[in-house]
Amino acid sequence: MPRIPLDDLADPRYAALLADYTRLKDVQLRARREPAEGLFLAEGVEVVRRALAAGHRPRSFLLSPARADELADVLDAVLAEHDVPVFLAPAAAFTVLTGVDLHRGAIASVHRPPERSVADLLAGLGPGARRLIVLEDVVDHTNVGAVFRSAAAFGVDGVVVSPRCADPLYRRSVRVSMGTVLHLPWARATGWPGNLDLLRDSGFTVAALALADDSTALDAFDAPERLALLLGTEGDGLTRRALAGADVTVRIPMAPRVDSLNVAAASAVALWATRG
Repeated sequence: MPRIPLDDLADPRYAALLADYTRLKDVQLRARREPAEGLFLAEGVEVVRRALAAGHRPRSFLLSPARADELADVLDAVLAEHDVPVFLAPAAAFTVLTGVDLHRGAIASVHRPPERSVADLLAGLGPGARRLIVLEDVVDHTNVGAVFRSAAAFGVDGVVVSPRCADPLYRRSVRVSMGTVLHLPWARATGWPGNLDLLRDSGFTVAALALADDSTALDAFDAPERLALLLGTEGDGLTRRALAGADVTVRIPMAPRVDSLNVAAASAVALWATRG
């Protein structure tokens, strides 16, 4: 399919395809709709490149002419294999269509891969995996993306998210992660916190990060060879059930006037301290 100059946003020929990009400010709508319709959005030139490099299959592209030029090499390769539309639009059209003042000038609608089970994730990682991150009910998409970015930076092998955790493939998560969520293997738990037993059965020690009285200071923690770091939701932290399902509880030593770190910051500190 050739590149399509988007002169008329109301052109009925493209209404169904352009629906992927509408009402981006409506987080609740998008969070329901994107998984149901089997799509996610990659935003920005580098994230689009990483999505394609990771083998994700595009549905369509919405690009400014300048960004289309920057992506010409990958677009040519993709279009040689997939018959997908490339819509070219000025910045003003982006804002009208999406409802968001986007200045990056590059969005791709991408087919969402099937979700892995925790068992599938562990089988795919194999015995060589040494580090996992486990997130319980982290509902802020920005924090989820930031945790994935830290996980990729410190060589984590995979990520497990609880049933109520925010969608790692929501566009804000993808953008904040700088696209690392697109290549770092992850799975959504279906039994919680029961799926922690699957990690333990695969040889991982589950270490909960919490300010418990019986916790071990992170700088005194002798990290095992196979470690799954468990982090909880913003504000309340880990539930009692999740804490009970962990093998050990560790804490980050902090000054007395500060009782906690943001979950994304805590993940970075803990991953650096326990890097293999």
